[in-house]
Amino acid sequence: MKAVDKMNPLSINQARSKNAEKIISLRNIGKMYQLFDKPIDRLKYTLFWRLGKRYGQEFWALREVTFDVFKGEAIGILGRNGSGKSTLLQIVAGVLLPTEGELFVKGRVSALLELGSGFNPEYTGRQNVYLSGAILGITKDEMDARFDDIAAFADIGEFIDQPIKLYSSGMFARLAFSVAISVDPDILVVDEILSVGDFEFQQKCSLRMRQMRENGLTLLYVSHSTDSIKDICDKGLFLNNGHQMYFGSAVETADRYLQFIREKKWEKKSKERLNNQALENIIPDLPSSLRYGTGDARVIRIDITDENDQPTNEFYIDEYVKLHIYFKVFSELTNFSVNFSIRDNSGITVMGTSMFDERISIPQLKEGDQGEVVFGFKNLLRHGNYGISISLNTVSDPEYLDNIELDWVGNAASFQVLHNPERPVWYKFYCPVDIQFQIKSNREPSQEIQ
Repeated sequence: MKAVDKMNPLSINQARSKNAEKIISLRNIGKMYQLFDKPIDRLKYTLFWRLGKRYGQEFWALREVTFDVFKGEAIGILGRNGSGKSTLLQIVAGVLLPTEGELFVKGRVSALLELGSGFNPEYTGRQNVYLSGAILGITKDEMDARFDDIAAFADIGEFIDQPIKLYSSGMFARLAFSVAISVDPDILVVDEILSVGDFEFQQKCSLRMRQMRENGLTLLYVSHSTDSIKDICDKGLFLNNGHQMYFGSAVETADRYLQFIREKKWEKKSKERLNNQALENIIPDLPSSLRYGTGDARVIRIDITDENDQPTNEFYIDEYVKLHIYFKVFSELTNFSVNFSIRDNSGITVMGTSMFDERISIPQLKEGDQGEVVFGFKNLLRHGNYGISISLNTVSDPEYLDNIELDWVGNAASFQVLHNPERPVWYKFYCPVDIQFQIKSNREPSQEIQ
């Protein structure tokens, strides 16, 4: 990947009002733990560290993390397991103290951290509701007034009066989220806990968080789902091994995270390829900076045309779109497939397909071969701007277990769908629907229209 991009305030803050209130600020935050090979070393360290004695080794869970969050913003945090996401949230929530750096947090923080934190397993759900309120300084009378709403949102029935050690992970998540949003927090911290809930509850939580954000809630949200991050959050933070790799728009953060994961996945394989030159040197005029692959085949050009092969990047609904993808092969390949996906301006993938999924195969390719694949489809997308990502791969397993990415180019091209007032589309895309209806009249026969 490129060099670390910590802060880019000119780009990520353009849409924010100059009067926005800073509610969280981190400057060079770090968290260090002392690791010991033997228990006796821990004791020696406790007794003698002030004398400069060194036992064990330092482990930095976080190092030099710097960013600001303004009132009403939602920050999605991405990273592999062990990257420091939970440690960061615990520091913001006040559960942990940083080893170094400066932290500023303004307002009441309500945190949903790892499953089981903050609740007493021997207490009932009802008792834990009041315990959580007391910890946040909310009186019993205030919690009495809120309890029915909490219980209704959690929707766990009679289990509200059972010890939570009997709860399933989903039931616990329901109650924990219900309590967290009931205390009118200024800042809501959510650490992957919602992933254990069922789909219906996840959707209900997402809707409630959007409603709260409209009222000024600031959100820190950890999820391994990049689509969830792009859908809920304005900005994103990408952590790796405790270090801040990127802080910027949620879409860009998700793309960089996925690029990093894919590069790691194919890093060893790529090093074994003699032809693995820098991909960006093949077609420097492509707009995307996000690109990875083994290099055994590469996209060399992308054209967008209408049904008559006339170049254009503007379409109305029902007009035909053709994507012309040109590629070159640098080694012998079998099971070759070309793929495309289209994202809307929020970064959500709305459509796409691959030759493999459509059961179209290309004969064996040899080094030096060049080709063109054309995808054609009727435009049914709503008005707006769309980005196109292209990938070349080899795959033969229906579950993509043997998939090898040869060249993946994010945001390789773009086009615009124009608004048609004669047939507006208000959803992500238009899907033709058959509509039938009938009317039964309750009027007396003499009243019916002849």
